[in-house]
Formats: sequence, C-alpha cells, structure tokens
Amino acid sequence: PGGDVTLLRRAYGIAEQMHRGQMRKSGEPFISHPLAVAQILADLGMDTTTLVAALLHDTVEDTSYTLGALERDFGSEVALLVDGVTKFDKVFYGADAEAETIRKMIVSAGRDVRVLVIKLADRLHNMRTLDARSRSSQVRIATATRDVLIPLCDRLGIQALKRELEDWVLRAVNPSGYALVDDYVRHRKGWDEHLVKVTAAVDTELSKFKITANVTPRPRHLYSIWKDTVNGNFTEAYDLPRVVIIVDGPDTDCYAALGAATCCGRRRGPRSSR
Repeated sequence: PGGDVTLLRRAYGIAEQMHRGQMRKSGEPFISHPLAVAQILADLGMDTTTLVAALLHDTVEDTSYTLGALERDFGSEVALLVDGVTKFDKVFYGADAEAETIRKMIVSAGRDVRVLVIKLADRLHNMRTLDARSRSSQVRIATATRDVLIPLCDRLGIQALKRELEDWVLRAVNPSGYALVDDYVRHRKGWDEHLVKVTAAVDTELSKFKITANVTPRPRHLYSIWKDTVNGNFTEAYDLPRVVIIVDGPDTDCYAALGAATCCGRRRGPRSSR
C-alpha cells in the first residue's frame, strides 16, 4: 500500500516494452514472468525498490536494455539488485556451477539480501510453470532448488516461499508421492470439524489460565505430510493436526499457553497432544 505506484508503472512499462515479442516455454508472453515475480514479492511486503528490480530483473540479461541505461532510469540501487540477480544466474546455471562456487556467489549476493529474495521469488514462479519443460529439465531444476535455494529460504526465514518450493520440488522429483498426499488432502473427511473442536478446546483451556491468545488451525503443506509419511514408513499419507497459538502478552504467557495446550492434549488423547 505504501509503494510508489508511479515508479512501478514506469518500470512495468519499460519491462513490457523490452520483452515485447518474447515468449516463455509455456507459450505466455515473457512479461508475465517478471510481473509474477513482483507480485510474489509484493505479497511478502517488499519495498518499492525491490519490486522495481523484480520487474526489470531479466531485461539486462535477455534484452538490449543495458545496465547503464537501467541505472540512469532507476538509480544505482535498482541497478545493483538487477546486476546481482544476473550474476547469480550466470554462476548458478553455468558449466562451473559447483557447490562451492554457488556458496561464494550467495555470500557475494548477500551483500544486499534483496538480491537473494528476488532470486527465490524468480525460482518460485519458474517452479509453478515447470510443466512447460522436459521431464529431465524438471528434475534437474527441482534438484538444484532442493539442494541450494530451499536451504537458503530456511536461512533467510522466508517460510512462505520455502513451503511452496518444497511442494513443487516434491511434485517434480516424486510425482507419485505428491499425488498420494494431494489426493489425501483433497478427500480427507471430518478434518475441518476436528480442528474446530481442537481449537475450541485450547481456547477454553487458555481462558482458564487468563491468557489472551489467538488460536487457529495451521494447515501443513504437502511436502511436510510426505516427509512424516516416509519417516514413519506409513503406506498411506500420515498427518497430524496442528494449531498455532499467538499470545498477546508477556513472554511468560507463552510458556503458560504451552502448558495449557499440553494439558488439553492429555485430556483429548495422544493424537491431539502432538
């Protein structure tokens, strides 16, 4: 809401002009990609400079728009971010893209962490449209995402991107595992009603302790369910319900809330106590 709309419109206009006539492997106009990356970053609450760089992040690499022109039009900060993303891609996808080289590039790009955040959003949109690539390319890209970029998400604490990336990686690397969990989540019965009962019970217990908190179900992403299924050697998808308790009060209330939830779980049985 606080973004500079005029600047963003100008950045989009130049990106659309420079990418005009270019198409993605999916058959969509290329501009759909930088626009989607900017939208992902906007959902994360990133600043205007990052969103401008996201809209322009492929122009220097893939069009006649030079880094110097970009700097003249949008300033050195945007140019630094776009240049960082471009260099990251050259090392990450190049013939010498060994793990140590990638680690060094991450450190270099990390001088402005926004370079890495743009790269993660860029990869997320590419994973969303991975079906347009060959099967071998899907596995290769998904494997690199799993080995390098998902751990990077973890280091940066961007769980929203990490969860979705993990699901897309599972879909590409293990289609049957993804289908098993996806079908389970789509067709499980009584799940919502069960979570309503659990959250109500926790709410009641917190009230006894006079703790002000917001208790809501916390849906698990598909990869998380798959990991528990594999680790437990289950033949069917295995999932335990989760709730998140956000406490409005001093730190000591967090420990009290944990105790209240534990007491509630013991009364309702071991399945809920998890």
